[in-house]
Amino acid sequence: MQLGYACINLSLSKSNKITTNRSMIKNTFLKKGISYAGELALLNCIDLIKILEWNVENRIGFFRISSNIFPWASHYNIIDLPQYQEIKNTLKVAGNIAKKNSLRLTAHPGPFNVLVSPNPSVVENTIKDLQIHGEIFDLLGLSFSPYNKINIHCNGVYGDKKTAMDRFCYNYQKLPDSVKTRLTVENDDKSSMYSVQDLMYINNKIGIPIVFDYHHHKFCSGDLSEKKALELAISTWPQNIVPVVHYSESKSFHENNPEVKPQAHSDYIEKLPNLYGYDVDIMVEAKAKELSILPYID
Repeated sequence: MQLGYACINLSLSKSNKITTNRSMIKNTFLKKGISYAGELALLNCIDLIKILEWNVENRIGFFRISSNIFPWASHYNIIDLPQYQEIKNTLKVAGNIAKKNSLRLTAHPGPFNVLVSPNPSVVENTIKDLQIHGEIFDLLGLSFSPYNKINIHCNGVYGDKKTAMDRFCYNYQKLPDSVKTRLTVENDDKSSMYSVQDLMYINNKIGIPIVFDYHHHKFCSGDLSEKKALELAISTWPQNIVPVVHYSESKSFHENNPEVKPQAHSDYIEKLPNLYGYDVDIMVEAKAKELSILPYID
């Protein structure tokens, strides 16, 4: 079992301004163009190395990379950046650090990625964004497997779950292999959305693994117990790859504040989840990032 955290290292960002999220507003991008985008992207890639090295030093074997390494990436091809060769070399170094130290890297593209959408332009934009993630993973030299997962939600029902999931499966076929081989899908935190039970329909059709989110399951159980939903999700993973689960706790509960949305994530966690004897890697989605998991690192 490995514990991981997502995207931002607070220890490094606060003390040394190390970050992989340098960006700019659209007006700046329009004025300065891809040269400046490449400049920021290169700095982000350099700092990714520093974060990975920190993770290794602190015995953290699981990390979700930011989806914002390349500012305004949907507006250009990464290969066209003036700094492309430097970026390519830097990401290769980062990937080698991860592989040498068995540091699992994953990504979680944002909620605007909607393969179930009936709107062709939304699907087109989704494919573009997922393709960018796949390209970054290729530059890192990561495996073409859900060990290095690119994880998304369905992000919409549009009146009929089955029809929406059929669109997901249809649009999945349009994705490049760099995405197809890594794609996973996650259960939701609203009762009207997708439970693990619902997502089995997608798994049965196209075989992609399901990422079980403990916190989300509390709000969208599909009439399954936590243990049963976990087991069902685990059953969708290849036998030679350790499944990933997501874990967080309620900010409302931690702060004893009913005005806070119960789905909101707390800063820290009070315990690790019940794994029911299974071997999984746990992505802890707490606001305190690496600080929330350091007490649990053996």
